[in-house]
Amino acid sequence: MKHLLLIEDNDEIRENTAEILELAGYKVSTAPNGKTGVELALNNRPDLIVCDVMMPVLDGYGVLHLLNKNPELKGIPFIFLTAKSERSDFRKGMEMGADDYVTKPFTDIELLTAIESRLKKTEMLKSNFETVATPAADTISAKAALENFTKDRHTNHYKKKQVIYSEGNHPTRLYYIEKGKVKTCKTNSDGKEFTVGLYKEGEFIGYLAVLEGTVYKETAEAIDDTDIAIIPVEEFTTLIDSNKAIMQQFIKMLAKDVTEKEEQLLGLAYNSLRKRVADALITLLHKYRKESSEKFSIQISREDLANIAGTATESLIRTLSDFKSEKLIEINGGSITIINEKKLTDMLN
Repeated sequence: MKHLLLIEDNDEIRENTAEILELAGYKVSTAPNGKTGVELALNNRPDLIVCDVMMPVLDGYGVLHLLNKNPELKGIPFIFLTAKSERSDFRKGMEMGADDYVTKPFTDIELLTAIESRLKKTEMLKSNFETVATPAADTISAKAALENFTKDRHTNHYKKKQVIYSEGNHPTRLYYIEKGKVKTCKTNSDGKEFTVGLYKEGEFIGYLAVLEGTVYKETAEAIDDTDIAIIPVEEFTTLIDSNKAIMQQFIKMLAKDVTEKEEQLLGLAYNSLRKRVADALITLLHKYRKESSEKFSIQISREDLANIAGTATESLIRTLSDFKSEKLIEINGGSITIINEKKLTDMLN
């Protein structure tokens, strides 16, 4: 029996809807507000959540944000109940990760159809994933094939801040980072830059445009002196067309990249300046810390760090100064050393 969580502040709607769902064969838990709903979800993970948008204590958008931040709850099918019908409201919810909208007043059939459709899609995706899941031997084989593919390639050297490829250009090659650090960024019409990805030694960049057959959606730039192996697009497309395991490896890379970008956008939308700067530092630590090192230090320009945190350079500098006073970091010239990883990780909004 599928377990549904219904979050609705209107007592009459909540009770009537729960009764209909139970008659349809679902196990139903109910909550009168978003805070209680999140607590119920943490105690007993539901198969699907139906949630009102406008509620006291914590609204529907806040519920979805908290679910997306929790690894144990992320990915639960989520349907909004709302009296709002403006396109902007729908778009906001869908961009945050909602699966469907049911507008009030709704019929029993409308709600049940939306729930059944979403549950069926989830089961189908789960089934497809299990079918194509790569066995360990295939994973090892793909890893070996990629190592051979990148071995003995022509290597280009890029100096710090040198552009590797530019947004809007057509891809003619795939890039494999042999040494150094790379960022990808986008620039708006006012010339303001925002960092959308960080990459390190052993990672590929530029493959999304190749797989899509489109232009680059961002610009790649070396954060410090970097060596990159150059692979012609034709060789890459031939390899993934002939090797299913390698194609699946790149699909996993794409999925991971999408997840990281979603978390980054949620942070920009809801987190305070201090939290965003702390998250940017922890992101750099997780990305670039060597396993053997106890303390993590990185040489990075304040402008680059501000672009990762999504804030103005002046605001970033003030926040770093506060962190230094609180003994969370040390600053020596352009180098930043994290000395209290736990407090930065657990920084409150």
